[in-house]
Amino acid sequence: MASSNDIRATFLDYFARHDHQVVPSSPLVPRNDPTLLFTNAGMVQFKNVFTGQETRSYNRAATAQKVVRAGGKHNDLDNVGYTARHHTFFEMLGNFSFGDYFKPLAIEFAWNLLTREFALPADRLLVTVYSEDDEAALLWKRIAGLPDSRIIRIPTSDNFWRMGDTGPCGPCSEIFFDHGDHIPGGPPGSPDEDGDRFVEIWNLVFMQYFEDPPGTRTPLPRPSIDTGLGLERFAAILQGKHDNYDTDTLRSLILASAEATGQDPDGPFKTSHRVVADHLRSSSFLIADGVLPAKDGRGYVLRRIMRRAMRHLHMMGTTEPVFYKLVPTLIRQMGAAYPELVQTEQLIRETMRLEEDRFKALLERGLSLLTDETERLGEDQALPGDVAFKLYDTFGFPLDLTQDALRERGRSVDLAGFETAMHAQRTRARAAWAGSGDAATEQVWFELREQVGNAEFLGYATEQADAQILALVAGGTSVTQAGEGDEVMVLLNQTPFYAESGGQVGDAGIISGQDFTIAVTDTQKKLGELFVHVGRVTHGTAMVGAAVTALVDHARRGDIRAHHSATHLLHEALRRRLGTHVNQKGSLNAPDRLRFDVAQPRPITAEELALVETEVNEKIRENSEVTTRLMTPEQAVAQGAMALFGEKYGDEVRVISMGEPIDAGKNAYSIELCGGTHVRRTGDIGLFRITSESGVSAGVRRIEAVTGRAAEHAALLTEARLNQVAGLLRVPAAEAVDRLSVLLEERRGLERQISELQRKIATGAAGAATIEQVGDVAFSGRNLGEIPAKELKGLAEEIGRGLESGVVALISTADGKASVVVWVSPDLTARLDAVTLVREASAAVGGKGGGGRRELAQAGGPDAGRAEEALQAVRQGIIQGSAS
Repeated sequence: MASSNDIRATFLDYFARHDHQVVPSSPLVPRNDPTLLFTNAGMVQFKNVFTGQETRSYNRAATAQKVVRAGGKHNDLDNVGYTARHHTFFEMLGNFSFGDYFKPLAIEFAWNLLTREFALPADRLLVTVYSEDDEAALLWKRIAGLPDSRIIRIPTSDNFWRMGDTGPCGPCSEIFFDHGDHIPGGPPGSPDEDGDRFVEIWNLVFMQYFEDPPGTRTPLPRPSIDTGLGLERFAAILQGKHDNYDTDTLRSLILASAEATGQDPDGPFKTSHRVVADHLRSSSFLIADGVLPAKDGRGYVLRRIMRRAMRHLHMMGTTEPVFYKLVPTLIRQMGAAYPELVQTEQLIRETMRLEEDRFKALLERGLSLLTDETERLGEDQALPGDVAFKLYDTFGFPLDLTQDALRERGRSVDLAGFETAMHAQRTRARAAWAGSGDAATEQVWFELREQVGNAEFLGYATEQADAQILALVAGGTSVTQAGEGDEVMVLLNQTPFYAESGGQVGDAGIISGQDFTIAVTDTQKKLGELFVHVGRVTHGTAMVGAAVTALVDHARRGDIRAHHSATHLLHEALRRRLGTHVNQKGSLNAPDRLRFDVAQPRPITAEELALVETEVNEKIRENSEVTTRLMTPEQAVAQGAMALFGEKYGDEVRVISMGEPIDAGKNAYSIELCGGTHVRRTGDIGLFRITSESGVSAGVRRIEAVTGRAAEHAALLTEARLNQVAGLLRVPAAEAVDRLSVLLEERRGLERQISELQRKIATGAAGAATIEQVGDVAFSGRNLGEIPAKELKGLAEEIGRGLESGVVALISTADGKASVVVWVSPDLTARLDAVTLVREASAAVGGKGGGGRRELAQAGGPDAGRAEEALQAVRQGIIQGSAS
């Protein structure tokens, strides 16, 4: 019996022998089609090749493409488990021609593969063709030898394929397998075609026209081929099964589910086992491709799939998380063909376990409340919408889960009532919003959030993605278009741009569409969740609804990532060197630097900083992998992760680990909760250099540092300055420090000599000629010019000792400022206060206040040109003091 792995390999090998390039499956998150939620066909990764926007080095290709259909146009979720052939995840085998071969060879390839390589009996096969495609009908006759009775003409769009309203299109031909007359059902196109006797195997699309509105078609210059063969359906035929769930891969997953739950795989819970098997595949592959559970977008679809499987596990009596335990079985079955499953096994298992832990608590309470509410309803009465909303809003029970649970009880939900309750809640939230800025400015973001929703963030996995403009805002108002030169804010349906948060600055880059370009200078979050791209239209006219390519500035993002990852290493190194009291109090991760504020009661010494810098660089040189995991904040902290200051964490957090562990039992050197973007390996950070350390406030120190290109630039600048200094000193750079030390010591000696001479000049002239009588008080007042202010007190006391009784007032005008010192002999302090006198002098030179003792005080002011007025103010103060 051919296994699913054998069938996949045989298909790809067959086309490789016929000069096809075997191309790996593209991710489930499309990078080239913003209109798709998930990759839903094999041709998605080749869409731009078919439209001529992209060229490849080959013109024939074959793939085994992983596909998810669980949302949007193709949504099979509700049928999964209840039918033989519905899946949320399946594999689509396909061969493609990009202007090379066309119908004759495509039909020949398909027929020979089915009847020769896989040895299907030709008399069990029949085909359909588009009713107007006489060429295809004749080719099936000639190549396959099929009679007219087994070539069925279909006049509907079922056999005419279109990429969209405009674009490549063409007729198609489907190949069916006849299971035999013991199975109910008729051939395609008959009244009984929905039966299970005739099963479609392969669809051959003949891309031969280009369609323009309103429905006009012109022949393509290079017709192409796009085919799709469902592996699961085909495996069922080759393995002699009528049900896809009886094939080897899915059956192994069903048996694993049965073993984990203790329930018969073919007993009363047969449907539940099938749901678990299917949803295990889609959940695992989505997580492997970077999708994580979320409140909206792709993450919400993933959560819905996971929780549907988990509810069926709960129905089978499981009390502990089980879903994640089935992942190894899946990897044994499909890991060789899809190595991304092996590479991300830990992330898949942890994500599933976290989700099931939370879901079990939610499910038990939600189902209990749901039972209470339904018991109050009349027969066949729908659950009121406000009750469904209460389950959702208050208890976290999603609407789709409520609908799924009620479906088994023959009930539905009043969806209109649910939407009314949802709208009322949004209105209350808007009224309670306490955001910054003008209320009218904030209003536009509330309206847009309701109209277009949140963007899907793709930036953890890519720096480029196709997207669609959902809204434009200019001048605080929503607009439909923006022209060249306009400052604009852009909302997309999905984006690789990181919005500023958690200390990491927002991304910059380019948003480009057909005939227009927007230069994005920043990306911000509005209302805590809307990704807003801030920029300027540099060319053409941007319009709402336009398809665009969003491209992050790669070099800038790389520099930001390096600084952000270095901050994590810096944090850990500081804690190890200074103590665990060191906690983050704020940060900035920008392209040119990082700034890191930490709780630290004293300045960090140069020696400590050098040790920290060395430790961080050692971790960088280890070049260890930077890993990301998803868990609850409580689980993360229990595993040693640090929560960062100022961050708000939800029910799930990203945990970033980096560096080889130093302590026994620890998974990594640094483990932190963080939603930012990071390098893939620590070596990507490059060089790390601390540039400054300073105080910010009481108990908080600030470290600034640079990495990578910024660190290299800083090192080059430092070297250039050193060489410049060495040149001025006329010595080699290696001798500059010693030479500068000698010069500085010489300067200090000269300064001491100058100071001594100034003191002698100032005090040597303090004879009778410099003393005047102010009333009955001897007064010596001098403007000493450039003598440093720090010398005034000593000089005043020295001059005062020569007076025995009196007042001394000295002024320095060094550095363009006035500094005043007043000395009062002890016998006069009862009636004259040096503090009062110096404040009057300070006021004269534009200063305020002054302080000291009654016998000696000092003050200053900015107006050095009014020194004589200050001395006169002291004289006047002496007269007033003596009179009183």
